[in-house]
Amino acid sequence: MKYCKICLENNLRPNVKFKEGKCPSCYYIKRNESEHFWRKRLELLKKITFKYKNSKNNFDCIVGVSGGKDSTRQALWVRDKLGLNPLLVCLSYPPQQVTSTGADNISNLVKLGFDVIISSLAPQTWKIIMKESFLKFANWAKPTELALFSSVPQLAIKFKIPLIIWGENVGLQVGDMASTSKKQYDGKNLRKLNTLNSGDLSWIKSDQLKPVDLLPYKYPSEKDFKKNKIQIIYLGWFFKDWSMLNNAKASITEGLKIRNKKFKNYGDLFRTSSLDDDWVTFNQLIKYYKFGFGRATEYLNEEIRTGKISRDEAASIVEKYDGKYSNKIIKDFCKFIDIKPLLFWKIVKKNVNKDLFFITKKGIKPKFIIEKNFN
Repeated sequence: MKYCKICLENNLRPNVKFKEGKCPSCYYIKRNESEHFWRKRLELLKKITFKYKNSKNNFDCIVGVSGGKDSTRQALWVRDKLGLNPLLVCLSYPPQQVTSTGADNISNLVKLGFDVIISSLAPQTWKIIMKESFLKFANWAKPTELALFSSVPQLAIKFKIPLIIWGENVGLQVGDMASTSKKQYDGKNLRKLNTLNSGDLSWIKSDQLKPVDLLPYKYPSEKDFKKNKIQIIYLGWFFKDWSMLNNAKASITEGLKIRNKKFKNYGDLFRTSSLDDDWVTFNQLIKYYKFGFGRATEYLNEEIRTGKISRDEAASIVEKYDGKYSNKIIKDFCKFIDIKPLLFWKIVKKNVNKDLFFITKKGIKPKFIIEKNFN
């Protein structure tokens, strides 16, 4: 395992390739350029979006939202700074999964004056696919991400709204370069994200499901995109101060609710991530066991890149928080997909990277020490 010489990203993430000793995010993301540089990017954004203003369809664009820190700031920027009239699209989780904080934050977007369509999928289908995904890949979130990313272009096509605005370039932010286009604000290659795999659902084998049940999880084809002239852009690429923490601060002033201080910290250092879904905490745990990094690492990588924290300070915090988890949240998940916690841990241990971790009777312990000063 090799570390980026700037941040704490390692080279085990799928589709990551280091360049000059730097991870893709540190190599490509610009933060220290001149104000002129950022003005030019903003001018480009306005030029791209201008042709979609005052469209015949009433709505100028679609913005996918969860009600979290990023999408709240994103929706406000699109409406209040760019002057577009956005239709917000939210994927609703089953009651056992969604948090009250997440629901309150969607209500807050309505209070802020936005039109919001909530896409609610059949809970039983959701449960079947989630269980199969977890048992096969130790990744329960795969179907959630499929439905989330697919619902937005599906509705864009249905309502003839060709412009889709997402927040950050997920591929560029985490270093999955397979999904990043030459124009880094352009989301045409989002379909190549490791989770989406170009919309391939052939891994779903359950005989309890019919083809029609899988439609909400199907990412539209390139042919459908071209026919309907769908364009995706990433808002975060255009702004110097786009980051998880900055987005949280801006959104809190607009009514965003964050996690209560009583909620134990499992790597969400500022209590502002995945506010609609607590199950993400143990998905981050499994990612840590597979690849050697979790949520705290991703948070702090951004802070390192913006000069807010040193690499050494970040490494000490990561050692404390990556790998933390809640037994209660894991039990709630197991109850939802009808498995025993014993099977949960059997699947997890089967997918642990044995080069990085020891599996003992007392738990799963790292073999590695996080690289601090890079000299």
